[in-house]
Amino acid sequence: MRSDVEYSPVGEGLGMRDFWLYVWMRRAAVICAHVTGLGLTLLISLLSRPGTSLFSWHPVCMSFAYCLCMTEGILLFSLEASPLCFKSRKDKVNLHWVCQALVLVVAMTGLSFMVASKNVSERPHLVTWHSLLGVCTLAATVLQVACGIGVIFPKLLSLSSPPPRLKLYHATCGLVVYLMATVTVMLAMFTDWFQATVKGVAWWAFLLLPLFPALVVMNQITNAYLPRKKITS
Repeated sequence: MRSDVEYSPVGEGLGMRDFWLYVWMRRAAVICAHVTGLGLTLLISLLSRPGTSLFSWHPVCMSFAYCLCMTEGILLFSLEASPLCFKSRKDKVNLHWVCQALVLVVAMTGLSFMVASKNVSERPHLVTWHSLLGVCTLAATVLQVACGIGVIFPKLLSLSSPPPRLKLYHATCGLVVYLMATVTVMLAMFTDWFQATVKGVAWWAFLLLPLFPALVVMNQITNAYLPRKKITS
């Protein structure tokens, strides 16, 4: 049984001058994605004023988990502008695992602060699209981490090595989780707290900013794993 997979070449058919322009534009896009993820985390943390209430820790934890840790955990595999381009793939995989474990731990912490805040104020749970999709995103994150454990430790699945399809499924599901997280973050901009805190042009900027890292991540994963031909066995 043989698998014949052809992956999409980057910059195919471009002249040398256009090719280098294409490469530098991709590098600039990845660098902007790094900056956007970090910037969103810092700005949301400043706006939430952590420590002023139980709720104030929820935006801090969630932005740190999904805007920063999950974004960086994926972008470190980027061929254009990875902060660990000098490291081996094994080192990148190990750091990816650390980042995604942090996502789960910090996100669960953020959820606990939200639940505690709702209980103290005696407000109902799961009454907004943001909260409903947020719970779904967190559940999908747990499943994705479990899949990642199977990729890193195939012996737990009685396999000598992780099959290529498992890695493909892990990457594809990871993209779905990241897009779910992006929509959840955007829905947070429609909550009463955020609309009372940020108004005008700044609100629109916050609403659109999460889309940029999502597009970069989607481009990275599809270029790495999307075959040009159907897999034939």
